[in-house]
Formats: sequence, C-alpha cells, structure tokens
Amino acid sequence: MISDLVAVTGASGAVGGRVAARLARTGVPVRLLGRDPARLPDLPGAVAAPPAAYGDGEAMRRALDGAHSLFLVSAHESPGRVTEHTTAVDAALAAGVERIVYVSFLGAAPDATFTFARDHWHTEAHLRMTGVRHTFLRDGWYLAGIPAMTGSDGVLRGPGGEGRVSAVSHEDIADAASAVLLDEGTGHDGATYELTGPEAFTLAEAAEELSRHTGRTVRYVPETEEEAYASRARYGAEDWEVAGWVTSYQAIAAGELATVSDAVPTLTGHPATDLSAYLRDHPDSYRHLLPEA
Repeated sequence: MISDLVAVTGASGAVGGRVAARLARTGVPVRLLGRDPARLPDLPGAVAAPPAAYGDGEAMRRALDGAHSLFLVSAHESPGRVTEHTTAVDAALAAGVERIVYVSFLGAAPDATFTFARDHWHTEAHLRMTGVRHTFLRDGWYLAGIPAMTGSDGVLRGPGGEGRVSAVSHEDIADAASAVLLDEGTGHDGATYELTGPEAFTLAEAAEELSRHTGRTVRYVPETEEEAYASRARYGAEDWEVAGWVTSYQAIAAGELATVSDAVPTLTGHPATDLSAYLRDHPDSYRHLLPEA
C-alpha cells in the first residue's frame, strides 16, 4: 500500500468518484480534483484541490503540487481534448508527479473508427514520450450506456450492425484502477490493461436482455450511417460530437470493441460483471423503459 498522496481527477464523476472513495477507505491520502469543487465528495482523509481546468497548465500545476501519483480521467470530449490532456500531463510533471494512471479507451489507435478513441491514442503517445511512470486503463463501452442509449420507445438504434461489444461496469473499472494505484511496485509501469466485461454481445442480444428485465419488448434497430446522422440531428449537437456518437456504433460493427480481456479479474480478484448482473443490480438504469403502471 502506498502512503504518498494520490490526486484523482474527475472526482465528482462516475469513475473518478468511485476510485476516490475506494482509495479513501484504505487510508491513502487523496486530493480531489474537479471542475466544480461544490460537487466533490466528502471523503475521510481526502482534501479538495482548487478548481483547475486541464487546459490551464499553471492552475493544474498548483493543484497537483506535492502529489506522488495522478489518476487522470479523460476530459470531456471536445475538439481540443488532446491539447487539454497534454497540458495536464505536462503540468503534473512540473508539479513533481512521479506516476500517472490514465483512463484510455479500448481500441485506442490513430486510425480508430471511433473518433474519440483517436484522442486517447495521442494522449498515450504523449505520456510515453515524457518518460513518466505510467499505466493505461483502456475501458470499453460502459454497461450503463446500454439502457441509457435505449429510447423510452423501447428501441436501441445505431449503425452497430451485428458487431459485438464487451461493455464493462463503472464499478469494475474503479476496482481495477484502485488495485493499480495501491500497488506501488513497478509491475504496472508501462502496462496497458483492457478493462472489459466477461463477454462480448451484439446490440440485438443487449435488447433481448433489456426485454427480460423490463418486461416489455425492447428492439435493436440497425441504422445506416446516413440514418444514424439523421436520427441524431434533432439534438442540435456540433458535427464533431455527432460524429463521435455515430462512430462509436460503427466501431462495434467493425469489430473494434469486441475484445474480451481477463484484466478485471486479474487485477481485482473477482469476476467482471456481465450485462444481466448489471441490470439486475441497477434497476434505476432502465426505469424509463418500464411499462407504465
């Protein structure tokens, strides 16, 4: 177990908050970073850093001063996300951070179908170039996203074809990340862990599982690329963001998100959560799909 200060970014979010809570329970000193300090959790032994945006190098350096390790959750998607990441990394090094554990994405590559996965590859490349001790956690789609992306009409739609996705739970990601952060040995240095669920399923199979849990018929409707862009146009999002949404499904169709890894059980000592167990334990995730009483 480490006694040096661990800085956790995104500490008010789904991954960072879970990691911070797990670290705090072990007695490790934790510094919480978040865009809105008022939303940061109140955890024993944890202190809140002043607000610092990833792209503000000086503010990030001050927020990270004295930290030994940094758990770096990726920034919200934006056209400048890679620059934000590299600025945050450089600020961490200037502050004396010795180790960075970065939350990347499954299939990160310069030519990944999923446009946002390309950002992760460039961030990983920058981290490697700096020479800092680092570990990459490449998580897949979130299990929580399956019901969330299913409309209240009971339709999960997208250009995913018959491809498979090895979705993973936030809890499993947090358990794996905590295990890495709490192990101060060098065994994780330079390692890339693909954090996935125990199986890869099609979106049609996901719809069948949702049907079993909701008691209504949930369908997967495959879209063409043109249909996918048209069905999402009503949200009024910028082109780069819509492209990210659509290409996440296309990455499934291309087979880029079907990898099933044993990293979660290896790092945590427990099996990875499958979709059925996730839905059983998180009924609120599909409340919008339940038949009206």
